[in-house]
Amino acid sequence: MQYVIDPPPQAFVSVAGESSVFPVRRIWCVGRNYADHAREMGADPTREPPFFFSKPADAVNPGGALSFPAQTSDLHHEVELVVAIGKGGRDIPVEQALEHVYGYAIGLDMTRRDIQAEAKKLARPWDLSKGFDQSCPISAIAPAARIGHPAKGRIEITVNGKVQQSGDLSQMIWSVPEAIAYLSRYVALAPGDLLMTGTPAGVSSVKPGDRLRGTCEGVGEIVVTYEG
Repeated sequence: MQYVIDPPPQAFVSVAGESSVFPVRRIWCVGRNYADHAREMGADPTREPPFFFSKPADAVNPGGALSFPAQTSDLHHEVELVVAIGKGGRDIPVEQALEHVYGYAIGLDMTRRDIQAEAKKLARPWDLSKGFDQSCPISAIAPAARIGHPAKGRIEITVNGKVQQSGDLSQMIWSVPEAIAYLSRYVALAPGDLLMTGTPAGVSSVKPGDRLRGTCEGVGEIVVTYEG
């Protein structure tokens, strides 16, 4: 096959302790998957069916020094456990879902909250609030074969050394296996897919010059500094 233009580079995430990398196909995100965050966003945290949105694969980056995004005056951080899918499938049973997981990382779902709020008010899509350039910093992936499948553990983010979000993976409304199983009823999952699993309460604005450090117990950390 010959392309009419040069194909874009393959997006990838590094793998902890290895020279090989994890190619990224699609990024799926679970919305409002912690009860406290659902409340702070004005929603009822009952176990209604989960909902999902996506980010483009090339939004991933390893963190470090990032440019402050354009067209926003209200950038928010959302720290999340990231699930890397290593085996595809459709209509995956909950009890078999973890067999499809390659590993886990800690990631930031960066959100242009002002753009999102305006889109909600006008009943328009959120794409520009969630899927902008460099909107998905992700740590190196820790293989499940090495760390297991974390169902509990502290997840938090500090901004300039101050804790802003802090929760536990056990507080998810929909667990990792449940989220995988539910999503696979609507789309065929494939190796290279990433699933961001929601964020605890405490989201707040980020300004140029701020240093963010997200951590997840037993998984890893991601550090980002926003330049002006």
